[in-house]
Amino acid sequence: MPSLKDLRNRISSVKATRKITKAMQMVAAAKLRRAQEAAQAARPYAERMDGVLSNLASRANTEGASPLLVGTGKEDVHLLVVMTAERGLCGGFNGNIAKLARADAQKLLAAGKTVKIMTVGRKGADNLRRDLNRNIVERTDFRGLKQLTFAHAEGVADKLLTMFDNGEFDVATLYFSEFKSVISQKPTALQIIPAKVAEGSGDTATAAGDGAVYEYEPDETTILKYLLRRNIGTQIFRGLLENAASEQGARMSAMDAATRNAGDMINKLTVKYNRQRQANITKELIEIISGAEAL
Repeated sequence: MPSLKDLRNRISSVKATRKITKAMQMVAAAKLRRAQEAAQAARPYAERMDGVLSNLASRANTEGASPLLVGTGKEDVHLLVVMTAERGLCGGFNGNIAKLARADAQKLLAAGKTVKIMTVGRKGADNLRRDLNRNIVERTDFRGLKQLTFAHAEGVADKLLTMFDNGEFDVATLYFSEFKSVISQKPTALQIIPAKVAEGSGDTATAAGDGAVYEYEPDETTILKYLLRRNIGTQIFRGLLENAASEQGARMSAMDAATRNAGDMINKLTVKYNRQRQANITKELIEIISGAEAL
């Protein structure tokens, strides 16, 4: 049975931990609003662009069209771009993204495909290192970065496009966590190369209008060359912003739960301490009375 001093030390330690978790919860709450607004502001543009490209891909002629739009004609080599946070202490946020990517990678490997992984964020590499370390071909992290900008997404997109231009993969899929609410973040897989043709995808106007006609100026090749590469950076930037909001929401929930758990532990330890102290006092009284009676 622990001594009173041990219990006092443990109570003090848990109280110090509770102060830290409460402070982290408040910091995450302060950062969440700005991150949430940025993520929500980026969604319409990214979704509309993804929808337009889905429509273009569904109508494109495979002969002469850009491989970014219609693919290379093969699906042998898959690149998984796994985007996670740089820090932990945010519940299952990082683990859920890595779990989805790991499951897809294992399915592809079982089907005889070649899998390559690009990690964006230190925790993604840490989570996948044990099972898929040999498949990780590129690591990018933004440690010490105070605010994400489109330039950071373009840097990742440039690496991705360079690998594609060099023929290092056929299909690229982006993994991130879509922000739903403070207590709900949905791990998401989004195919970005080639543009995925999904049923009902795209914006309302283009998705509903099967006969939509696109006019290009100056010409189709020039416009698509810019638009397709721009879309890669846009989707990566959207994923980074969604991750930033999801991370703060997950950390806020995790630290709130940790603070409440610390409070419950303090209460239990305090009760245990009081009972032990009372038992010691009772024991001492019994010894005093017994000694007095012996005299």
